[in-house]
Amino acid sequence: MNSLAATIRETSTKGQVKQVRLKGEVPCIIYGGKEENQKIKISKKEIISLIEKENFLSNVLTLNIDGKSINVLPREISFDVLSDQPIHVDFLRIVKGGSVILEIPVKFINKESSPGLKRGGVLNIVRRNVQLKCPTENIPKEIIVDLDGLDIGSSIKISSVKLPESVTPTIQDRDFVIATVAAPTIIKEPEKPAEDAATAEGAEGEAATTEGATAEAATNKDPEGEGDKKDEKKAPSEKKAPADKK
Repeated sequence: MNSLAATIRETSTKGQVKQVRLKGEVPCIIYGGKEENQKIKISKKEIISLIEKENFLSNVLTLNIDGKSINVLPREISFDVLSDQPIHVDFLRIVKGGSVILEIPVKFINKESSPGLKRGGVLNIVRRNVQLKCPTENIPKEIIVDLDGLDIGSSIKISSVKLPESVTPTIQDRDFVIATVAAPTIIKEPEKPAEDAATAEGAEGEAATTEGATAEAATNKDPEGEGDKKDEKKAPSEKKAPADKK
């Protein structure tokens, strides 16, 4: 369980809250249970380091406030629209005997032991997070899904997942699917048989021969019958008989 140092803040105006942020701290509030809401401030650097880790909004934290420890659950983070830095965090006070609804991440293990994945199958993840109703003293960090022995066509439903005691899914009217092991999406085209390949090569050779013969015939052909004109013999001109002398 992660621990954070926090201090009580006495702020009542926007200007005072702004000063807290300018000092590198994030104004926060703790609510829930029978106690009154409590205003605190935490180092922005520490808040950012926790936010960058996985599952920040589903992990219980321990806040150390003036020598007193309190368990809380991060519920909402506000970010600056320009810098994308955290500017406010709401924490829910963990009260024994209470319950909370959370989005719990799903973790898949033993992928190397799945016959379906070994044969090229694909893990199709339907839900990366599952909404669960959890007792405040028993909040799971993740849901474990074991892929050992699963073949292509297998599906993992919520009923096949072992949940901690008293933890239940919020969806109760159906046994919903978390993931499936699907067939490969890319089908390899079969290689062309040797006989077909030889036939194709022969057809290409025949086409090339026909093309060559056509080109040669086109080259030897006289355009517009000019050759016939060259071979044509000129007829001898007729001589006129001399006129009789009188």
